[in-house]
Amino acid sequence: MSIVTSKLVSGLHRGRLRRCKAGQQDANPRQAGFTLIEVLVVLVIIGLIMGLVAPRALNYLSSSKEKAAHLQIKSLAAALDLFYLDMGRYPLPGEGLRALVERPANVGNWSGPYLKDAAIPADPWGRPYLYRAPGARGPYDIVSLGSSGQDGAPDNISSAQP
Repeated sequence: MSIVTSKLVSGLHRGRLRRCKAGQQDANPRQAGFTLIEVLVVLVIIGLIMGLVAPRALNYLSSSKEKAAHLQIKSLAAALDLFYLDMGRYPLPGEGLRALVERPANVGNWSGPYLKDAAIPADPWGRPYLYRAPGARGPYDIVSLGSSGQDGAPDNISSAQP
């Protein structure tokens, strides 16, 4: 800070202290803060913005979880196809998706793990994917129970869906 600026600031500070010591208030007390009306108007504006933005953000979050589940199901389906190429069959219902990361008993051509990080991912809601063989429209189905966690609910996401 320059010498002139520091003297000006200290002079203003000393002048304010002198007024406060003498029991005087600032010349314009309305500049000391915000009025209650101003604060309430700002709060109403913030509330309106949040009322418009929050539902859209929550809708975006749920649709992004559904998209992530579809992508994970496609990744699991690709790993199942690799398993099929090596083994000549898809995993049995008792083996499930675990056969993609651990060698099933009594198999010879297993070249896994077929998933990156040798782990079966959970669905975006933190639940395991269901593996059904045979599937409704093919040799297998991979199902996420969606946000409800209920099998057969309308929010289930399946590899059998078009």
